[in-house]
Amino acid sequence: MRRNRGIIVAAVVAFGAILIARLPASWVIPTSPKAAAGCASLEGSLWSGACGGLVLERQSIGDVSWELEPLRLLSGRLAAHVLLTRGASHASADVELGFGGRVSARNVHSDLTLDPKVLPGLPDTLHGTARVDLAEVELARGALTQLKGRIEAHDLEDRSGNVTPLGSYVVSFPGGAGEPVGELRDLGGPLSVQGTVKLTRAGGYEVQGLLTPRAGASPELLSNLRLLGSPDAAGRRPFGWSGTF
Repeated sequence: MRRNRGIIVAAVVAFGAILIARLPASWVIPTSPKAAAGCASLEGSLWSGACGGLVLERQSIGDVSWELEPLRLLSGRLAAHVLLTRGASHASADVELGFGGRVSARNVHSDLTLDPKVLPGLPDTLHGTARVDLAEVELARGALTQLKGRIEAHDLEDRSGNVTPLGSYVVSFPGGAGEPVGELRDLGGPLSVQGTVKLTRAGGYEVQGLLTPRAGASPELLSNLRLLGSPDAAGRRPFGWSGTF
């Protein structure tokens, strides 16, 4: 009798696993255009599928595809490789959801065009591209607890009036305990920049450092730098600002 029960339980579990694996994603994820979150179109299953025209909080995000890792469920974690595309921009990562609201991502790679529609709070007049290469990102209950890798911004321009080149920059985060602090420096352009970027667990950021104009900096840029105050003996001006995401 016990053997028969074991066989029945195993059969039920296997049937359930097969059913979930083949369950169409459209049965679970909303596709209504009036929904605050959902997809314009869905393909595949919960294990492997694609969401066309993803909308979150009524904000258009792009197209998303995913591949779940079933074996991670045995350890109580939901893990998947996720790919997001929006026009010429794209991002990919290995994402894992664990106990206690912990979220981690590995191998985060992205190339994107700076767009206020994708990055809320970004000035409409700021143009350029960005590249993200992060080996590790961790969040616990919505707070950022780990960040390791680099974020680059290339060919930045201010188009509020005349097109003013601003240069290219990189922030490198070494990882480790405590609030993430990255080294900020320029990758060439009209400004020599050295500083730090701190990301707080309360969802804020603090940027500070020193900048020096290089030969060839535009008159518009030099005029704006005067707002930072007088330079020191080496021609450097301190800068800093803070805010929240």
